[in-house]
Amino acid sequence: MSDTHDFDFDTLAVRAGQQRSQFNEHAEALYLTSSFVFDSAAQAAARFSGEEAGNIYSRFSNPTVSMLQDRLAALEGAEACIATASGMSAILTTIMALLKSGEHIVASQSIFGATQQMLGNILPKFGIETTFVTGSEPAAFRAALRPNTKLLFIETPSNPLMTIFDIAALAEVAHGGGALLAVDNCFCTPALQRPLALGADLVIHSATKYLDGQGRVLGGAVCADKTLGEEVFKFLRTTGATLSAFNAWVILKGLETLDLRMRAQSASALALARWLEAQPQVARVHYPGLPSHPQHALAARQQSGHGAILSFEVKGGRESAWRLVDHCRLISITANLGDTKSTITHPASTTHGRVSPEVRAASGVSENLLRIAVGLESIGDLQADLARGLAASAG
Repeated sequence: MSDTHDFDFDTLAVRAGQQRSQFNEHAEALYLTSSFVFDSAAQAAARFSGEEAGNIYSRFSNPTVSMLQDRLAALEGAEACIATASGMSAILTTIMALLKSGEHIVASQSIFGATQQMLGNILPKFGIETTFVTGSEPAAFRAALRPNTKLLFIETPSNPLMTIFDIAALAEVAHGGGALLAVDNCFCTPALQRPLALGADLVIHSATKYLDGQGRVLGGAVCADKTLGEEVFKFLRTTGATLSAFNAWVILKGLETLDLRMRAQSASALALARWLEAQPQVARVHYPGLPSHPQHALAARQQSGHGAILSFEVKGGRESAWRLVDHCRLISITANLGDTKSTITHPASTTHGRVSPEVRAASGVSENLLRIAVGLESIGDLQADLARGLAASAG
């Protein structure tokens, strides 16, 4: 299905990118092979030189992975998609492909803990520095630009405080400073938000999360125009941050239900956020679907839904938060998200546990903050589970 521009999102999620073999299978084929055979030495040379299209070696070319890349590119409105082994490998591959020693990144302080570690602790070893910006105002990002700034990096909504960033405004800031804008679209997915249409240059995914949707496999992806995609591909081809064919096949099947899951889980998250906001033991709820969220109007403009992640602050400190978590009997205690099963985690001691207390404080990740990824269970059962935890948290 090569011509996809006339189809709606749901149709693309089911059919875009499929390549049928000589057996004319209906479901996407799984190609578990490390290499591919050539008809002749001349064809092998033509494939390796790029003169002839075709598969060579599954480190960088595999039909199942190609189907996933083509489908996700169609969903994001991108010219190219490069699939990677994980979300973190997608971020690293992007940066190492497009930046060099002596260049600079401006990033939000409100990002995933492992991403903070990569930008702040690992990349400086290779001569790439990052300035972290507190808050979401475009002016703060503009003030952090340097002559050698090549990339602005944001998550929107952010992990775990659900801060919303104005993608179009930050694209103007980046382009005005000669830089690119990369948006981690993990929480919304293209079902709810399409950053490229708002001016972003690169979209990054942890496909482990909602793109798979059932907590089965790891994966990542980078979506961009053809030129940037080629640069990212060159790096992946040589360095091997490769998505396996099996994982690509699983994620392909997850994409078929992406829109259905995101709509259903978002609706449940909104209902749960409203319920939590009314609980006396809850100090504050962070969810962009609530009018109390400071960027509620912005989220309504650039997203078609508010997502399935929320965080909230329980009254008390870490002890109260941990008591709540420990008294949940239905919601899974795990740091992963995007599953059909609801999960709960204490970010300060898990996802942001390796971040310094000072950085956590600047990010707003307090000791009484909890994050919930809402799944597909009954909302009544989720409320009952949290009610048990809230009662315990009060001591």
